Amino acid sequence: MGMAKGHFVLVHGEGHGAWCWFKLRWLLEGSGYRVTCIDLAGGGVDPTDPNTVGSFKQYDKPLIDLISTLPEGEKVILVGHGAGGLSVIHAMHEFVDRISQAFFVAATMLPFGFQTDEDKKDGLPTLPENEIELTLGEAADDPPTTVALRPEFQRDRLSQQSPEEESVLASMLMRPWPATAISTASFEGDDERLNRVKRIFIKTERDHMLDPEQQDSMIKKWPPSEVLVIDTDHSPFLSAPEQLFNLIVKSL
Repeated sequence: MGMAKGHFVLVHGEGHGAWCWFKLRWLLEGSGYRVTCIDLAGGGVDPTDPNTVGSFKQYDKPLIDLISTLPEGEKVILVGHGAGGLSVIHAMHEFVDRISQAFFVAATMLPFGFQTDEDKKDGLPTLPENEIELTLGEAADDPPTTVALRPEFQRDRLSQQSPEEESVLASMLMRPWPATAISTASFEGDDERLNRVKRIFIKTERDHMLDPEQQDSMIKKWPPSEVLVIDTDHSPFLSAPEQLFNLIVKSL
């Protein structure tokens, strides 16, 4: 029964891990869906040091490996959050016929990743220097290998509407993310091919990480099949999981 209802693969955003989906996973599995939550390289409990993740291909390898091992004919429903949207796009380029649907939850939705400065303006959070910690490369002119949100700013940026104890838990589990690997993500392909996959964008109205204006810009430039709006912070899987669950299952 669960297999017949579909297989969700949930893909975390920058600094997060599979752990962030625990509420949505519980709701989906309780309704008979199969759910896989993955850790991208250097995220969650993945043992990779994020400072050693030098390319988006390396960062996204866990997702690509998962989809490549699916049984013949099986399709998945991808859900990406934040920079996890880039992972969803990457998977769509690689396995368009193995993805039945793609949800972008306040996620970067650019068909070819970051091709221009305008793409980065739309798809990357703009964080003041005083709110982040950088790990610099070996040479003085190397770009930072990782970025992390300072703990005192994490709740306001990511989860200001979530229960405070869950923001505390999230701050204990957050990790630095491989900044260069994510910001250099770019893909080659055909957007008409990508459009074979039904895309749903879930816009977060009170987002302090990926501004609603940034989300609107990506929606306008590459219109999805459907745009849904949720009146939450950047992390509706923590602040409004039942509402997020209902939006997703009603769009299947």
